[in-house]
Amino acid sequence: MNKLFKCILESITRVIQTLIIDVFDYLPKSGVVASMPLKYLEAPDVKILMEEIVESLNLFHVVPQFVYCYRSIGSKSGNTVARIHGLGKIWQEALLRPPAYIIEVISERYYKLNEEEKEKTVIHELLHIPKGFSGGFRPHKGYISRKRVEELHKALLEKRSSIHNNK
Repeated sequence: MNKLFKCILESITRVIQTLIIDVFDYLPKSGVVASMPLKYLEAPDVKILMEEIVESLNLFHVVPQFVYCYRSIGSKSGNTVARIHGLGKIWQEALLRPPAYIIEVISERYYKLNEEEKEKTVIHELLHIPKGFSGGFRPHKGYISRKRVEELHKALLEKRSSIHNNK
């Protein structure tokens, strides 16, 4: 990706993040927030991060063109920062669509994280995608742990460092 384009997109993303955080910081903790309708918006910043992670960590089973990234605004999901949704077999059959996934970040929490925590969050969600990229999910038990996420995040940082040092 063009460096200038990426820089511009990162600047726009920071502005959007600041606006989202500002809106939620100024709303009352009850009343208005509770009645606010849930909204979904594409999240190009998350898509770019997801693509980088897939490429850098050689997650060959993940097909980035069929992983969509959205931010939700107004979610009442408790402490959830992000979640992944799959297009199950019955939906694939009915809609004549290939397997696909949506990574949803909860704006109220995700955009308050530092960059490292955002990266770990996306890694965590990608670990739910099974090797067969079937639309199904991997459970936490046996596949996803804090240790595994930390190991993959460390590998991501090392890959970035080696790319940066080779330039």
